[in-house]
Amino acid sequence: MKKLIFALFLLASAGAAQAAGGGAKLDPANVDLSDQASLQHGAKLFMNYCLNCHSLQYQRYQRMADDIGLTYEEVEDNMIFGNHKIGDLMTVAMSAEDATRWFGAPPPDLSVIARARGADWLYTYLRSFYVDPKRPFGVNNTVFPDVGMPHVLWELQGMQKALFNETKDAGGNPHKEFAGFESVSAGSMSPDEYDNAMRDLTAFLVYVGEPIQMERKRLGVYVILFLLVFTVLAYLMKKEYWKDVH
Repeated sequence: MKKLIFALFLLASAGAAQAAGGGAKLDPANVDLSDQASLQHGAKLFMNYCLNCHSLQYQRYQRMADDIGLTYEEVEDNMIFGNHKIGDLMTVAMSAEDATRWFGAPPPDLSVIARARGADWLYTYLRSFYVDPKRPFGVNNTVFPDVGMPHVLWELQGMQKALFNETKDAGGNPHKEFAGFESVSAGSMSPDEYDNAMRDLTAFLVYVGEPIQMERKRLGVYVILFLLVFTVLAYLMKKEYWKDVH
């Protein structure tokens, strides 16, 4: 029993550390899964910038047409590249061997990344790449230090550098504290436009992590109402059965 409790404690601690994003301050994503225009824009961004390397192996193209307000024709004409069919899973052509040779490790599948990391982590991560000549792809990330991923969205955001303040901890050891970003070159989007685009991309990944979420919440209201009505009826029935006993 003690071993089980200890294991659960370690699991909870690991989850809390992961949710905190390694100590980085996370910005609220404030995604709205009822906003189909946001989900459609997020899907477009994912197809154009992410699906080359990152698969969604538990999601089918067809599901997008069923859930986020697109027709099959719109999905086939604008969201599917190569020889994939609308009923196929959203996989990538790049092999694990090639990915390891090029990037050091295969890019992870992102089907449940929003559930594993959280929407705030994703939203902050996508906006936190900065110039770092020491890294293989010339960029680093304040949320995911020493990340092995290039900044594929740099054309939209532009490039920025991270500013750090030198501080010392209680033991007198030097420590760098993140102080903000400074623009190096402009992208095709303004900062506000890019933030909104990353919110849309985050919303899409949150949707992919649980496509039935909105329907689950809708049905949940009826389930709660049923249970409330049933509770009242059960109480009245109990009173009727037990009235002679008392």
